[in-house]
Amino acid sequence: MKWMNVKSLRYSIFIFIFFISAAFIQGQDRGSIPEELLRPGWGEAPRYPSDMVIGELGQGRAPAAAYNHANSVASALLSRQRGHSALSGISSSSLDKYLSALGRISPVSFRMGGGRVEADGGVSFLIRYIGRDYGITGELYVRYISRQVVNESGETVSAGSWSFDDLLLEEARSRGDEHQDSLQRAQNHRLNYMPYERFY
Repeated sequence: MKWMNVKSLRYSIFIFIFFISAAFIQGQDRGSIPEELLRPGWGEAPRYPSDMVIGELGQGRAPAAAYNHANSVASALLSRQRGHSALSGISSSSLDKYLSALGRISPVSFRMGGGRVEADGGVSFLIRYIGRDYGITGELYVRYISRQVVNESGETVSAGSWSFDDLLLEEARSRGDEHQDSLQRAQNHRLNYMPYERFY
């Protein structure tokens, strides 16, 4: 019986020390890590991770509406939904070509980023479709189409929407080759440059 009391006392002491140390660690100063990195300020732009092939992910310098439309086009291509509204502006021959290229790698996800406004007014995004063993990179273009419409009061106003413009895809590459290229870039200390070269 005495042995059981000693054992339960040891467990109690261990649990007490554990909770005291946990409380001490939570209240500690984080040293050289600024509070802004731990808790971004109100209204701060979102931070996106980087892809090892196409670089920074997210909207980039593109308008939010263009990014949202490009994202819906990329999602529709990933799911192979021919009747999706985002794919309505694509000719059937082009759609067949895109779906055939993606079908070779059986993509399970995609990443999109590097948005920028082109000289002709279109917006382009770097895109990477990722399959189990292979990946395809390319550039997706969208364009704002404006038109004149008459509103309820009889005035002619300008209205428009974003639509698909073009998709340029490279040849499929193995995931191992993509990984080797990213390791080689890291060893060459060229991480400040965009890993993927854009189409022009």
